Amino acid sequence: MAAAISSCTSLPTISHRRPTLILGQHQPPTGYRRFSNASVNSVQRRTRHVVASVSTTDRPAPVTTAGDTGRGSHSQATKPPGELAARWREIHGAGNWESLLDPIDDVLRAELIRYGEFAQATYDSFDYDRFSPYSGSCRYPAETFFRDVGLGGAGYEVRRFLYASCNELKFPNFVTPKHKNADDKLWSESGTFIGYVAVSTDEETARIGRRDIAVAWRGTITRLEWLADLTTNQRPLTDMGIPCPDPRVKVESGFAELYTGKDSACKFCRYSAREQALAEVRKLVELYHSKGDEVSVTVTGHSLGSALAMLNAFDIAETGANASASKKAPVCVFSFAGPRVGNLDFKRRFETELGVRALRVVNVHDRVPTVPGAFFNEKAFPEAVLRAVDGLGGGVYTHLGALLELDHKASPFLKDTIDISCYHNLEAHLHLLDGFRSRGGVFELRGRDPALVNKSADFLRDDHMVPPVWYQAENKGMVRMEDGRWVLVPRHRDIAEHPEDTDHHLQRLGLNASS
Repeated sequence: MAAAISSCTSLPTISHRRPTLILGQHQPPTGYRRFSNASVNSVQRRTRHVVASVSTTDRPAPVTTAGDTGRGSHSQATKPPGELAARWREIHGAGNWESLLDPIDDVLRAELIRYGEFAQATYDSFDYDRFSPYSGSCRYPAETFFRDVGLGGAGYEVRRFLYASCNELKFPNFVTPKHKNADDKLWSESGTFIGYVAVSTDEETARIGRRDIAVAWRGTITRLEWLADLTTNQRPLTDMGIPCPDPRVKVESGFAELYTGKDSACKFCRYSAREQALAEVRKLVELYHSKGDEVSVTVTGHSLGSALAMLNAFDIAETGANASASKKAPVCVFSFAGPRVGNLDFKRRFETELGVRALRVVNVHDRVPTVPGAFFNEKAFPEAVLRAVDGLGGGVYTHLGALLELDHKASPFLKDTIDISCYHNLEAHLHLLDGFRSRGGVFELRGRDPALVNKSADFLRDDHMVPPVWYQAENKGMVRMEDGRWVLVPRHRDIAEHPEDTDHHLQRLGLNASS
């Protein structure tokens, strides 16, 4: 949903080096400190910051030096090696996270932050510059994606970027056309980078106990995505081309149209985001099952990206993209600040019949998770009433999965503000996760730099001396040439198109190929 006002994260700190790319990463400091409520006053006088992390409890805490791009959580040294590998099914939702949320399990917390950073990377890599011919694309190539967004220690490799279009109304995605004539057309007017599919490396696979396929989805940025957010009518999944044996299963049509929409005139969106994700997940599941690996599929997203993650996880299980001839990979969703997606039958099919697990992380003051279905929802009425209303075609919505509620007022680092975009900010959610112990318990950070909260927001208390919206390109990407002129230097690079085997893997799923 309101992702355009909500995020830009990952791991840079306040100390800067000159970026070589737009939205270039920032250099970590030479050390870090642990923060707690007892040290709030000293925090105000600090001259260095804790290092942000690709937060995983099994990695040893790094020794951070100037220029080091690695990331680690201060809490990592407290967990014995191999705990995540031994418990990954439990952390992945096999037990629906019973007894792991309050108080929160440290290994689960670290995994939530890690996948939250994967979702945040979709914002940090997005080309927002309307003057760029690549506006709407990913700034970085897949080969160096995690390093370029500052997640060099993630242990994952991007295998495919995902592009989306929702252009039945033929509106441009951006305020002004990006291309004045056909000769200038380097990118697309309607298609945008919406996420990616990544897979764990051999080393990371050994550490986490299985080969993990991660699918990350971005939240709202463009005008077409705002239209998708504001659409509240429901449609059966079967009408959207998503196979489902029960026509009573309905979802919000705007989300589904963005997920299934395509544009034959755009070489990046001639396959829908749905087809792109399913083909890549299917390919990776078959590949690693054939090698004898244990495989998991983890889908994550923030805001609108959370809604797309729910649809994608449902679709992966419904089509069998998570299954090979001999095995089936469990599917899990880690959702951040997500809206409701579908009706009671969508929830039943998702959780009970398909066995997909979902854990939703929300800030109790954020309003985005309260829509759609502001009136007929799981909090307002008992299920019997909702089913009766749903049977009459009355727009019933309900949330899925387990819920982890956070409260930004519990953090002594955050200020009182009426800016509701701060409540929705993804970096703020990751900050709250880092300090959360239990409901009503003491807020105590374990390693994430509070300065990250202000990357794209103004949410930290002023006495912490962190400028608002500090994560940006030096000189907005303008470079001074030898003759003294300032110019926006073109980023000459190829933007990866769809793999040639996309049709093949869609056909393996029984789906019509789309070329």
